[in-house]
Amino acid sequence: MTTGTARPRFDPELRASLAIVGGMFPPTITPDLIGFMRTTYASGRLEDDFEEAGITRTDHECAGHGGGGIRLSLLRPRGDDRDLPVLLYIHSGGLMFGDRFSGIETAIEWIRTIGVAVLTVEYRLAPEHPDPYAREDVYAALRWIALHAGRNRLRRDRVLVMGASAGGGLAAGLALAARDRGGPAIIGQVLDYPMLDDRGATGSTAQFDGVGVWDRVSNETGWTASLGAGRGGPDVSPYAAPSRAADLSALPPAFIDVGAAEIFRDEAIDYAERIWAAGGDAELHVWSGGFHAFDIFAPHTRLARGMIQARSDWVGAVLAD
Repeated sequence: MTTGTARPRFDPELRASLAIVGGMFPPTITPDLIGFMRTTYASGRLEDDFEEAGITRTDHECAGHGGGGIRLSLLRPRGDDRDLPVLLYIHSGGLMFGDRFSGIETAIEWIRTIGVAVLTVEYRLAPEHPDPYAREDVYAALRWIALHAGRNRLRRDRVLVMGASAGGGLAAGLALAARDRGGPAIIGQVLDYPMLDDRGATGSTAQFDGVGVWDRVSNETGWTASLGAGRGGPDVSPYAAPSRAADLSALPPAFIDVGAAEIFRDEAIDYAERIWAAGGDAELHVWSGGFHAFDIFAPHTRLARGMIQARSDWVGAVLAD
């Protein structure tokens, strides 16, 4: 742990939650902890949650990178036969762990309150499946929506992408790829405390070394699992590390939120500023005292409730006709 480094303080209510969080999500994740994280960060059974929320689930498969099959789950309001806008949900987990239902609770709420369908994708994980597996798998899921929208009562003209942490980086890379490849069209991107830059050179990366949730070493572990020896080098694709993109013009509107007390603060702010500089639309929220993913780990807190509400308001406005 780096000592003597000035850093923003954690919100007092959130700080009380950190001791509990550390039991399942240690501040520093090294390669030997990947197996542990795949157990502790796995989602539980959600069938009861779907039932209580009035959601129907259908499972599908499509060909991902290299032709391998990837699993998709489509969630819809029960009994709603309209053609619905659709949210492509990309889960968190540092590119190494998590599953398609990890952290999906807010998206489930939107199915009920906004009337949106959610497609969630089981992209393949590093290090067993290094770059470009994850980013090409999520692009394949976007193409699946465009190809199968009619039979699944989805509106291909109202597709929003959303991801948190590693999923946020993948969502940003997906928006870049869809722009450069001529589609499928995306109307907005929700980037929750996104993992955007493999180089780890920001001031906030140095500030949160050995403290909080997801520190400098954890970030190096995740990026190295995906990029190998290429991490930090000149040949990393901007679809993998979107901060490397030279051109952020002509992207769909972005909602970017991040805690002030976490390593991704500076790269998230920089990404929003560069979208604005390119003439684009970005709404940026920096939550004072917020550690990484505090809305997932401490959703009951005042700060988390504010973050979730701001995000929900933006999504509702973007998906409205």
